[in-house]
Amino acid sequence: MSDVAPVEQAGSSSIDDPTYWWYAARNDLLRAGLGHWVGRPARVLDVGSADGPSAHWLPQQGRVAVDLDPRGLVAGRDACASALALPFRDATFDLVAAFDVVEHCEPESQAVAELARVLSPGGRLLISVPAYQWAWSDHDVRAGHHRRYTRRRIVAALEREGLEVERVTHAFALVFPMFVAERLVRRLRPPAPGADRLPRPSPAVDRLLRALCRREARLLARRDLPFGSSILVAAVRRR
Repeated sequence: MSDVAPVEQAGSSSIDDPTYWWYAARNDLLRAGLGHWVGRPARVLDVGSADGPSAHWLPQQGRVAVDLDPRGLVAGRDACASALALPFRDATFDLVAAFDVVEHCEPESQAVAELARVLSPGGRLLISVPAYQWAWSDHDVRAGHHRRYTRRRIVAALEREGLEVERVTHAFALVFPMFVAERLVRRLRPPAPGADRLPRPSPAVDRLLRALCRREARLLARRDLPFGSSILVAAVRRR
């Protein structure tokens, strides 16, 4: 038994700036990459995106949100709680979504076990995580990440809890060269303490990033992508 207390970062910068290009692009890429697995669930659990910019495309009827930050929660419906201890009975939800959540949780195994526990037999789990540990930077530290992922690692974490992965793909592939360049710059010239945790592109670069991601969404709807700064996964609980 570990003597380290579970740790999870509260709050999301998306609440303060929901129009930032990355959140809009992620919404489109998640829908393109994972929308096929949504189906018609009676009950939906949205873990960690109560503020909404990554989950507008999920079914809203029967949706319950869980977040550590209460600002995006609806009183009487949602729950201010940790992904490490979801306040629901086993096999409650037909669809569970956790977009950029698991990397904030320590231990990882407990977070994944909780997501699987509340999923009903035949239900689907949709998740996203940041890719490549070599891309670790001060941004990850400020965001409260504990790790970044490879496809193999996230698939193994889900399979250990009895989930069967039906799709795993990278995302943010067309903007990946700019992501790599930005991470190299951060290593050579780290931002000053207290600097904005979101890198601010110029208006022209912002338009370019959004346009590339819109094009990628069309690709992602048809095929898996071999690289990119995020990983998207759809998994099912067979029993």
